[in-house]
Amino acid sequence: MNAIFPLQRTATTRKRFNWVAGLFAMIITFIMMAATGQAFAHAALIKTDPADGAVLAQAPARFSLTFSEPVSPLVLTLVTPDGTPVALTSFRLTDQTLEIDNPQALKSGTHVLSWRVISADGHPVGGSLLFSIGAPSEPPAVSEAIDWPLRSAIWIGKVLLYAGLFLGAGGAFAIAWLAGGGRAGQRFVAGTILCGLLAAPLSLGFQGLDALGAPLSHLAQPVVWRTALGTSFGWTVLLALIALGLGLLSLAAPRAAARPLALAGLAGVGAALAASGHASAAEPQWLTRPLVFVHGVGIAFWAGALVPLGLALKRQAADAVEFLRRFSSAILPVVALLAAAGIVLAVIQVRTPSALVDTAYGRLLLVKLALLVFLFTLAAVNRWKLTASAEAGATEVQRRLTRSVGVEVLIVLAIFGVAAGWRFTPPPRALAIAAAQPVSVHIHALQAMADLSITPGHAGPVVASMIIMTGDFGPLDAKEVTLVLSKPDSGIEPLRRAATKPGDGSWRVDNLIIPVSGRWTVRVDILVSEFEMVKIEAPIDIRP
Repeated sequence: MNAIFPLQRTATTRKRFNWVAGLFAMIITFIMMAATGQAFAHAALIKTDPADGAVLAQAPARFSLTFSEPVSPLVLTLVTPDGTPVALTSFRLTDQTLEIDNPQALKSGTHVLSWRVISADGHPVGGSLLFSIGAPSEPPAVSEAIDWPLRSAIWIGKVLLYAGLFLGAGGAFAIAWLAGGGRAGQRFVAGTILCGLLAAPLSLGFQGLDALGAPLSHLAQPVVWRTALGTSFGWTVLLALIALGLGLLSLAAPRAAARPLALAGLAGVGAALAASGHASAAEPQWLTRPLVFVHGVGIAFWAGALVPLGLALKRQAADAVEFLRRFSSAILPVVALLAAAGIVLAVIQVRTPSALVDTAYGRLLLVKLALLVFLFTLAAVNRWKLTASAEAGATEVQRRLTRSVGVEVLIVLAIFGVAAGWRFTPPPRALAIAAAQPVSVHIHALQAMADLSITPGHAGPVVASMIIMTGDFGPLDAKEVTLVLSKPDSGIEPLRRAATKPGDGSWRVDNLIIPVSGRWTVRVDILVSEFEMVKIEAPIDIRP
């Protein structure tokens, strides 16, 4: 009888493996057919034409949006003064500038140009600008309310996907490589993998909805999925499905095949995380993407082993002590690599200590660090206080270690929840890039015009540069140029600064300090001759 059971188990295992392999092949075939698109770079809007708040004598033939890096447009809409939205579908991409054709003659009044583009980390970036034809009117209403049901769905999808990757694929690796033939926790691991297989495509759909600014009710529309697959997150989902499928195959495979499948699945976890996200999109990517890979693999190794190990100890399985010995000997170098990669990534993303408190991203990082300190402390106690006695067979110590491992799992789940919140918070690195970009305005009058750029475009010390031309774009040899900035609503009287001409054809004002952010009025006084002074002005928005 004892000799028959292994044969029966082998036959059952083979049937299960063949069934799971067929399911996995179908999933991969579908995803490979659907996954097309490219990744785009993180971008910040640095210049618009017309400028935000500009009052134009006549409608422009086209609009232009210039970003810090190339983008791909998702939704472009012009809202007319009566509130009618007009889809803008004719556009051209030239380097970092998006040129949009104006499809119709515009009436007098204030219009809103609303835009939504995708960036390299897979997150949509949007905004709008106002301009008026003839004279300003009451701006049309443009809803910018947060879609909380969609945000909640995105967050839940992220948490479930993390659980599938780290507890599922990571757990499959632990069973194949550390459990020594034991199968404790296999059902839990299979369940979390199936959860991840469900969450991955749903998260892709939620990504498409968020990119288009569409509600949850539009999830079944093909354009939503095409848009999502065109972002870098599409590659994350593809690699995540492959990693999860490999982990599931390893659970059903004979032991000889389970190990390479589980190892490939573990590597797939790191690759999926490195394919998109804030950290992966950061420069230098030759450093950040490998670090994200190492960080993801380290988390999966550690978190994935917790539940199978805890259940093996709880059931006092024959291989539990050997499982514990293997895990405890491997975890120290893994945690060292995990911590080192995490610290470097955090420094790249946060940049300054003050950003830990001043930004939502930094505050979430502080919460995660607090949870990690608790987790590391608990793990250290387990490693140096309980592990030796548990390996020696002390039953009560094994029970204590089981309870402690359970607490570790709860902390890990809390960390997943915090990390999923980063989906809605740009890192300080990205905020700093946007803040360092200049603000520009084109001031045009019949007698003269000026292209003015203020760098950086936020309150504080800045440098202003101007190119002065005649009203018909000809050269203008001005005698003197004076920059005048005023903000009457804040009680700030005009700041006058004489510009210098360094020799490159432009005029420049150094050592200029703009004390507060908000909408300023900028005026350029141009002395054309001893008897003629031209003054042109326009509004300009200074960032905080």
